[in-house]
Amino acid sequence: MHPVVAAVTERVVERSATQRAAYLDKIRAMAETGPARTRLACANLAHGFASAEPVDKEALRGTVKPNLAIVTSYNDMLSAHQPFVDYPPQLKKAVIRAGGIAQVAGGVPAMCDGVTQGRAGMQLSLYSRDVIAMSTAIALSHDMFDGAMLLGVCDKIVPGLVIGALSFGHLPTILVPAGPMESGLPNKEKARVRQRFAEGKATREELLEAEAASYHSVGTCTFYGTANSNQLLMEVMGLHLPGSSFVNPGTPMRAALTDAAAARVTEMARRQEIQGSESAPMGELVDERTMVNACVALLASGGSTNHTMHLVAMARAAGIELTWQDLSDLSAVVPSLCRIYPNGSADVNHFQAAGGIAFLVRTLLDAGLLHEDVLTVAGPGLRRYTQEPRLVEDASGRTGVEWVEGPTATLDPEVLRPADDPFAPDGGLRVLTGPLGQAVIKTSAVTPEHRVVTAPAVVFDDQADFLAAFSAHELDGRDFVAVIRYQGPAANGMPELHKLTPALGVLQDRGQQVAIVTDGRMSGASGKVPAAIHVTPEAALGGAIAKIVDGDVVTVDGTTGVLTVEDAETVLARPSTGAAPTAAEFAGTGRELFAAFRATVGPADQGASVFPAVPTHDQSPQLTNEAAHV
Repeated sequence: MHPVVAAVTERVVERSATQRAAYLDKIRAMAETGPARTRLACANLAHGFASAEPVDKEALRGTVKPNLAIVTSYNDMLSAHQPFVDYPPQLKKAVIRAGGIAQVAGGVPAMCDGVTQGRAGMQLSLYSRDVIAMSTAIALSHDMFDGAMLLGVCDKIVPGLVIGALSFGHLPTILVPAGPMESGLPNKEKARVRQRFAEGKATREELLEAEAASYHSVGTCTFYGTANSNQLLMEVMGLHLPGSSFVNPGTPMRAALTDAAAARVTEMARRQEIQGSESAPMGELVDERTMVNACVALLASGGSTNHTMHLVAMARAAGIELTWQDLSDLSAVVPSLCRIYPNGSADVNHFQAAGGIAFLVRTLLDAGLLHEDVLTVAGPGLRRYTQEPRLVEDASGRTGVEWVEGPTATLDPEVLRPADDPFAPDGGLRVLTGPLGQAVIKTSAVTPEHRVVTAPAVVFDDQADFLAAFSAHELDGRDFVAVIRYQGPAANGMPELHKLTPALGVLQDRGQQVAIVTDGRMSGASGKVPAAIHVTPEAALGGAIAKIVDGDVVTVDGTTGVLTVEDAETVLARPSTGAAPTAAEFAGTGRELFAAFRATVGPADQGASVFPAVPTHDQSPQLTNEAAHV
């Protein structure tokens, strides 16, 4: 084991000891042998199977067959979740063949940041993760279930499902993916048309044609944003079956893997027959080593910056205290092994063809950068995830899956490399610190000459004002750091500001030195412009970013990890300027319903969650959000 990975893991274990022990005590107390539904009173149980078919009713009345919950994020508007329309009946049949029974326990909302970019709905996006967690808890709250299958893919959906399911950590649980759409218009060409449109050189029809050619069918978008980062992380965490993340929808392999997931979790749920690690419940499986493995995989693959919050929030749900400093220290020693857009020209289908997760896990294990001695839904040991699935026919002629050893060498070194021949020696993610607070920067797509920017600030309290200034040519011909503030979790839900990327890219390509500093998000699509994001403390809670004015000279240093401003003492002595939107301004598009979230949400470095924070050893008392707003 690499000494830094070992040291980070040890300190996470020590830091989390009290909270983790309390969590494990809780879920172990919840775990009892036999179907949970047998502990229900007769009236409760009758309600639970009233709508079932006669054969299923008989099974649910008994104590022999485990009952599996299906929690689904299906909707038919979003390409990533549309394939789930057929999953419940397929999963039910597969569970019955495996000796169990299954019920759809509930649905969770699934919204798309791609649809809501730059719109008011984006201000609900991050909050939706915790709504999904609560919806998952409601689905599982009926005590009818002995295990769970979670159907989700994108952005906030997967972290929300995981957080919710960890409240029922005594249940064996598996995540069932749907896979990415087939490759369409190359992401690099799509980005080129976006930038031409920002310059007024492409028409809206040309832009729409490019976008439609890129996002063209069912399945996850093919760039390596938060959705596909989710899929890779769930597999490396052992919550997917090996090799199941990046198989396209509608294929025989996709169907066979879905059946295999149902069969496996049914087997795990039969705890009276299978003891020990082979039937590890979710809360035991997701431990400190699992979370460190997730961090390493995120860094090695160049994954989404959103996971600097989601990983922290998921870890907390399991009683584990993970910090940005842990991620930053790991990033210094975890090499960059993947070039997937926006970090390169390839998409996730190309990554899969180059060797995919099986090769990535193999090379990271061989380099001592991943913990092998973990529990997974496939059984004990992460080495199982160096395998990949193959279709086979069983004795009855039914198509199934067997696992064989995956590639031992990359099949495309322009997309995927071994740990001893990386694209870069570090993971391309840094924590920035300084007088302006703490922030995250993703440097894997930023060329070395653009990683350090010192320039006068131009300050905006709304991304629309920045775009208006760009359109009016007010930003032409000068170096600057765009400070976009009052975009944090407590201010307005921490929307992604990805619509700023094309405009900033235009100016950078003209030779201007530009960067962005914001308490908002830029997502997994963060690109070639240096972006200090997730700044905390945020402006709405009195953070130093609220005290910057036009002309202050700001430095964003992605090389040494510094976020500072000249004459910091004078800047910090100023009163805050600007303001978060008022309650009246939140009227419409559902935003007024989330006032309680804005008043209670935690800071970005603690997961930006409305759930109670795990106390840190060095955390000083802070104002509540309500007090700070007052």
